[in-house]
Amino acid sequence: MDVSEVLDFSIDELGELDRPVMLVGLEGWFDIASAATHAVDSFIDDDAAVIVGEIDPDPFYDFTQQRPLVSVDDGVRSIQWPSNEILVQRNVGHRDLVSLIGVEPHMYWATYVDAVVTVAEELGCEAVVTVGSAAEAIPHTRRPPVTGSTSNVALARALGLSAPSYQGITGVAGVLQAALEARDIPAVSLRVGIPHYLMNAEHPQATAALSRHLSHVLNVPARIDFSDQIDSWRDVHDEIIDTDNQLRMYVRMLEAEFDRRAEAAIPTADDLAADFEKFLDHLRDDD
Repeated sequence: MDVSEVLDFSIDELGELDRPVMLVGLEGWFDIASAATHAVDSFIDDDAAVIVGEIDPDPFYDFTQQRPLVSVDDGVRSIQWPSNEILVQRNVGHRDLVSLIGVEPHMYWATYVDAVVTVAEELGCEAVVTVGSAAEAIPHTRRPPVTGSTSNVALARALGLSAPSYQGITGVAGVLQAALEARDIPAVSLRVGIPHYLMNAEHPQATAALSRHLSHVLNVPARIDFSDQIDSWRDVHDEIIDTDNQLRMYVRMLEAEFDRRAEAAIPTADDLAADFEKFLDHLRDDD
């Protein structure tokens, strides 16, 4: 299967972008509690974003697993298929932003990833940031840590990030990171932890943590204030814990362990922002 068969993409009327960076968040294995996709969505202004491309869902999904949705509007039925739209926002604060909020495919991963990389190259993206959320042994009473990695040596040195060290099964985000590395496109992976005992509930505090780091790194404002959602869901989480004595004791143990660790696994958001911009400036100078 060729990318041209599945990627509907046109930039004829778009013009040259201003220092674009691409954000990728995919529903599925690397999006526990939907924290990652919600974080990317917090940067998208529906009134300003322009759809420049879409990946055809038909070859990539087992529709007995990722079932389409049916809706009725004024008596007219319509089907909503899994969506993978590429959006561009011009001049959102500091730079143009390219976003992909999609659904992790079940099949033909190589073709899907090649389509995403093709878009990044055609739009001249200076870097690609994939965001994810994963279940971890952390307490819901603490700010969830955001960890980051990159295989780009210069970018790792500039941001104080580590090289990827995980070995084992992976999702499409991992395959995408490897493909970007092979094409010499700077890429960063940011991941936030979700308390594993609450992974079936929403966790806006994790979404806010990801959004905060992305906002500082990109110097692009997020549209959404998560404060009210954080307060509401904190009450829900606390009620769940209060009804289970063993779980309450387990959370206290996690709190003690968490407090013994460093507060974050990557530099502060402010430091990360300055270092990321220096890296991209240096990259432009080299070009």
